[in-house]
Amino acid sequence: MTITAQHPHPLRFGAAYYPEYQPSLDLERDLDLMRAAHFNVIRVGESVWSTWEPRNGEFDLEWLQPVLDGAHARGIGVILGTPTYAVPPWLWRTYPEIAGDVATGRPQGWGRRQEVDITHAAFRFHAERVIRAVMARYAAHPAVIGVQVDNEPGAMLLHNHNTFVGFLDWLRERYGDVETLNRAWGLVYWSHRIGDWSELWCPDGNLQPQYALAWRRYQDELVTGFIGWQADLVRQYMRDDQFVTTCVALDRPAVHEEQVVRRLDVPALNAYHGVEEHLDLARQLTRPDHWIRTGVAGLLELGDRGYALRQERFLVTETNLQSINWWWQHFPPYPGQIRQSALALIARGASMIEYWHWHTLHFGTETYWGGVLPHSQVPGRIYAEVSALGDVLAGLGDRLDGYTPDADVALLYSTDSKQSFEDFPPLCNADGSPRASAYHDIVDAFHAAVLHAGAQARFLHAEQWDELTASDAARRFPVLVAAAFYVATTGQLGKLRAYAAAGGHLVVGPRTGYGDEESRARFAIAPDVVGPAGGVHYEEFTSLRSPVAVVGEGMAVSGGAAGQWWADHLLVDDADVLARYDHPQLGRFPAVTTRAHGRGRVTYVGTVPDRTLGADLVRHLVPTPVAAAWRRDTPVTVLSGVANGTRVHFVHNWSRSVAHAVTPHGVDDLVGGVPLPAGHRLTLDPWDSLVLADTTPPTDPVRQSATQGK
Repeated sequence: MTITAQHPHPLRFGAAYYPEYQPSLDLERDLDLMRAAHFNVIRVGESVWSTWEPRNGEFDLEWLQPVLDGAHARGIGVILGTPTYAVPPWLWRTYPEIAGDVATGRPQGWGRRQEVDITHAAFRFHAERVIRAVMARYAAHPAVIGVQVDNEPGAMLLHNHNTFVGFLDWLRERYGDVETLNRAWGLVYWSHRIGDWSELWCPDGNLQPQYALAWRRYQDELVTGFIGWQADLVRQYMRDDQFVTTCVALDRPAVHEEQVVRRLDVPALNAYHGVEEHLDLARQLTRPDHWIRTGVAGLLELGDRGYALRQERFLVTETNLQSINWWWQHFPPYPGQIRQSALALIARGASMIEYWHWHTLHFGTETYWGGVLPHSQVPGRIYAEVSALGDVLAGLGDRLDGYTPDADVALLYSTDSKQSFEDFPPLCNADGSPRASAYHDIVDAFHAAVLHAGAQARFLHAEQWDELTASDAARRFPVLVAAAFYVATTGQLGKLRAYAAAGGHLVVGPRTGYGDEESRARFAIAPDVVGPAGGVHYEEFTSLRSPVAVVGEGMAVSGGAAGQWWADHLLVDDADVLARYDHPQLGRFPAVTTRAHGRGRVTYVGTVPDRTLGADLVRHLVPTPVAAAWRRDTPVTVLSGVANGTRVHFVHNWSRSVAHAVTPHGVDDLVGGVPLPAGHRLTLDPWDSLVLADTTPPTDPVRQSATQGK
């Protein structure tokens, strides 16, 4: 993997289009409205296997031809979807055994989507047949620019008999014999030692963490293999100028997002986020639903994780317009927030913004998931704002070719640790119940801290970390946060230590260096490997059911700063204390320490920082981020990246009030089309956003990270 790779596709803008769902189709009107809104891409065909093949072996393929012809005539490219995630009734009636089991012997009921066993031979036979039929008919059409295989893969963990048999084969290949498995999983515990593979129990009642992690890894590989299988099929019909992708829905239970995109041409994800007050930078709200991000930090997390899929620009295949949620929740965006959100995702590396979807559906589960047009099909406020955004993006043209988002801080992302913590979380709620979101509670706290310190972040998957040398990592990423890196090999931890020795500033957070590659607690003083480099160790740790105040000792800490959910009882061997708990008992232990190591530094954070403590920490780590020269009001952020040798700045006002920013040097307003001098006072209306480009080549400030001094 080359982590500076860039895919060649230009900035695209559009929506999913479902003519088959229209109660009264007016194709020419729809396409004309799209073109007037500067659409240059639509996505079609992925949801309707029963339309492509209404009866077993009987195909109806001609209904899409007018859509592709009309799109091509208007210069609109088409992403063609394979329909394998929506199984037709005739197929499951003929082969009821293809249902995916949600538990051993308990099939998922029909009437949803993705309720199928993707490994079943009967399903694969019919899936291949419909894929080949659709691709043979339309892959060569000049409107088709790419193919999306399946949709949001990894929706469920499969418990089918053949899945479990495959799991046993996978274990045999991985461990060789049962005695090796017994040792690796610690099956002496509770008398779980097995003498033969046939004695391994099904996963339903499992309480062994090592088994659970292996089960999740196997499920990830099944989904990766399924998507790769489809990609190989469709490539047999495609031109060289077309691409293959799938739309990743982050944190699905059976998807390893970095793995699944490796066999594709272009990474893509679906980016659903809260709007209205959720986009107020000063607010901290709960998620509207578990799959919807909240806050500006949540929106940027989507963008940063999209870029991290392959460390290159990515497609947003779905994102919200009108209210997006179930029948009982309705939250449409405030005026300006559509443009604001799209430009924020583009600032973090998106090369396409595609909305779900064109027309609001009149039936089905997603009746109130609003599209560009409302139920009346009469263009209104949403269409007008989408059109205005389309005008902005069309005006940008090729100005973002080769765009690479800036990053002041890199954050290590471990899917193994995340999935392990989903089953065995280390954090608890105030009532003592487990927090299945523990991994993201920890990692996202550091990610949000970067935003609130006025800096920018980059996620780096553990697998991508493995492909870097320590010195290369130190050069590319001067500050690296490794928090909640629980499932880690000794080699991975050793590279973290070597990264600091090579000149990087390593920030170690809770649970890193405690587990090994099998999710076993390490037989070592914690944190293993990285602890001596940081000059600290600990024996005990505390669950925090409420935040605990933190005060500065060697760094500036604002009033009200706190640690939350977790506190290591840190013992200092040879380190400087930067912050300490303001608590009668925990005050014995530092919350944050730092120590020089080789040419770099190791800072240890023994708690999950709240917004205030996190921002203070990042300001200490990165005193001069890329956007440091910008003077702006509190609700204003400056996101940036470099394209065509020019730094481009995306300036956002995340508030309901007018706000201001001052240009540190001359810039071109890429939206207004006018040059602005240094010291120009920008006025941003509520939820406003600007795109500005430097008039001189970028000269990054020499960012003094705290590798130099405390």
